[in-house]
Amino acid sequence: MKPLRICIVAPVATAAYNQRLLAAIEPVMPPDVEVSVRNISSGHDCIEYRVDWLQNGYPVVQLAREIEGEGYDGIWLSDFDMCGVEAAREVIDIPILGGFPPAAFTALALSQRLSIMTILPSTLAMQRGHMQAYGLQDSFASIRSIDCPVADLGKLDTVVEKTFKAAMLAIQDDGAQSILLGCTGFVGVAARVSALLEDALHTYVPVIDPNQAGFSFLVSLVRMRLRPSRACYSKDS
Repeated sequence: MKPLRICIVAPVATAAYNQRLLAAIEPVMPPDVEVSVRNISSGHDCIEYRVDWLQNGYPVVQLAREIEGEGYDGIWLSDFDMCGVEAAREVIDIPILGGFPPAAFTALALSQRLSIMTILPSTLAMQRGHMQAYGLQDSFASIRSIDCPVADLGKLDTVVEKTFKAAMLAIQDDGAQSILLGCTGFVGVAARVSALLEDALHTYVPVIDPNQAGFSFLVSLVRMRLRPSRACYSKDS
């Protein structure tokens, strides 16, 4: 059987994070899936503000066209805030997913109230808006920033400690029953934070890695031969 071909797109103009993204999805990689990682050729080298998101969005659309033309079966857009995803659905006929929806749907398959752990105060309002856009306000416990820029997410021990402390507050003060990591740069964090929470609380609380949730969800869409709805995303001819 022909292997599935999935392209991971990091919507930033740098390859600095590519190996970490591959490491993030490795635990959920099926044996019949081939994966490569691509980056946009112009734009900002990280997404920490709406202006970064806007600047990098159209290069994502252009790259998505190229990837479909190369015969890939689906695109995992490694960005919690889905940079360029909805616009790309108007120009390609293969599924493309960003981070928030599959991570949120995973959390709500396991609990009724979720909290987002985000990187910076500058992303709080933008990510709070995702809950409203998807009609999930009743399931939204809170969003908390760990005040860590993208460039510092590789300092794993520090990131785990900050995320654990924020998650504890979300659970104890806000009523969260599951935790979403609100940046795909949170690599290697979910399992460690989940273990720390279980030790501290003596109960299990899911911590969702958006790369693993999103990549797995995308593979399922590809296997089911599903693609963007033309009743929602009119094709740009």
